[in-house]
Formats: sequence, C-alpha cells, structure tokens
Amino acid sequence: MTLQKASPDASLMLQVRPRQLLLLVRLDAHRHLGRAAEAMNISQPAATKLLQQLEDSLGEKLFERLARGMEPTPYGEILVRYAHRVVSDFGSAREEMLALRSGLSGALRVGSVPGAVPELLAPALVEYRRRHPQVAVSVVVETSDVMQAQLEQGEVDLVLGRLTDGHDESRYASVPLLGESQVVVVRGGHPAFEREGLTLADLAAWQWVLQPPGSPQRGRFEAAMREAGVQARLDILETASPIAITALLESSDMAAVMPASQARHYARLGLLRVVPIELPVRVPPICLVTREGRPLSPAAAQFRRQLLGTG
Repeated sequence: MTLQKASPDASLMLQVRPRQLLLLVRLDAHRHLGRAAEAMNISQPAATKLLQQLEDSLGEKLFERLARGMEPTPYGEILVRYAHRVVSDFGSAREEMLALRSGLSGALRVGSVPGAVPELLAPALVEYRRRHPQVAVSVVVETSDVMQAQLEQGEVDLVLGRLTDGHDESRYASVPLLGESQVVVVRGGHPAFEREGLTLADLAAWQWVLQPPGSPQRGRFEAAMREAGVQARLDILETASPIAITALLESSDMAAVMPASQARHYARLGLLRVVPIELPVRVPPICLVTREGRPLSPAAAQFRRQLLGTG
C-alpha cells in the first residue's frame, strides 16, 4: 500500500496545538499576556512559550508587544479569526454531544436585531419549539454590526438582521424577510402629545436615547436629520440595550427610534407611544443571513427552512 504524502498545510497543522489557539482567543479578549495566561489557568512564562512556538511554526509574528499590552499584527488578526471559529465550533459540537446524551437532537443559536423580535423571531421560535421540543435554543439580541461579527466568528448559526458596510457580501447568503419603517417613540404622558404640527426641527431640542455610533440605525437617523436641514447637535444618551432604552423612556421625556413592529409591541403593553410624525429614515429590510461555505447544523437548517416557509 502506498502512503499519500501529507500536504504542506496538513504538516503545518500538526504543529498547531489547541492550547495555542485558545491562547490567541484569550489574547484577543484581554490584549495582555498575563491576563490571558490567568484566564487559561497557566503561568505567564508558559503562555509566552506557547505563543513563541506558534510564531516559530508559522514563521510570522502574530502579536506586537507594547508598553501596556499586546496588539495583533495583520498575520495575527487572520489567525485570531481562525482561532475564534475553531473554539466556537468545538463548543457547538460539545453542546450537540451533550444534547444527544440527554435525549435532545441538537442546538440552535440565533442572533437577531431588536426590530426582528416581536413579529418575526418570537412567533417563529414559538412554532419551532412546538415542533422540535428537544432542540436546545439560545438567542442573542444585538445590533446588526455586532451580530454580523458574531456570525463571522461562528458564535451564532444565523442572523436576523442586515449586512453592514465594510463586509464582503459574497461571503454571506442574505434573504429579505421583513421590511418596515422606523418611528419615534416616547412614554405615554410625553409633552409631545400636548401640541400639534410637530416638525423634525422640534425633535432636535429633545433628549434622545440612541444606539451607539457605528450602528446602522444611528447613522441613518442622523443622516435623515441632516438631510431635513436640522444641523443642531443632538443631546444623546447611547445604549444598544432594548431594556435600558425602554426603562429610560418610561422614566423621562427622552425619545428613541425603533422599528414600527417593535413600537407596536411596546404600545400593546402600554409602555410606549408612537409620536405622530413621519420619520424620513430609509431602512433596508431585515434579512435572514448565513455564512456561505459553512454548513448549518440540522437544527439550524430546519429553523432556516421554517423562516423561509419551506419546512
């Protein structure tokens, strides 16, 4: 029998140890070798040796040693992304193994923007759980940019959100599911309801609770205000937490921007009201986003089919 010679990549992979990949993940989180070593429950000299051996094997410097910490080099950034995927995929495999041992049939990890929850994600998950009660389901709700980063790193199986600028769209499969307008919301007793004929210029004098800079919704809202001729600097408190936004609105005269379906959900609960003003914010539809070339688990594939109405 003739043994096939291992490829150069396969030979190199034999020199890369799981502990080295885990160290890269910890270094990416802490940007400090001592804290990364502590998170792995190993000594700093041991962590230094692991990193040095990995750099020697690859023939590239992966991290720059700075006075106050460490930063990945361009080569390091590439390998850090790979390490995140390996660690995440191992965690997913372990979850499925544990689920199988306990009689379940897998795990589903869904990422979603807040606007997709009331009328898209929540009803779909209720039906999915009815059909597949043995699947372990976890949900993360964040902004589109955060969700896309988690999808890239394999921390979620699929995302209900929007592709953000700066990403290679060819790496993702995106199917539009929900298109809707954005509205302004406030507490029920807000002074806005005591007057008529509100304009966008009036809104500039209000206090706002908005998503952080870089989030798609924040950028579109500020662009719409500028296009409407409102140049005043807005008084903004920043948070991406739906719970924090709702609590702040309930206890103050602050205003927020949210999708119409999310606003209707809070209105049904008697928490918030929609301000009667048309907001010229053009928002792409919420899409079902998955990574090209990364097969879904059986549980995630079934949820995708259900969302698309094909399963």
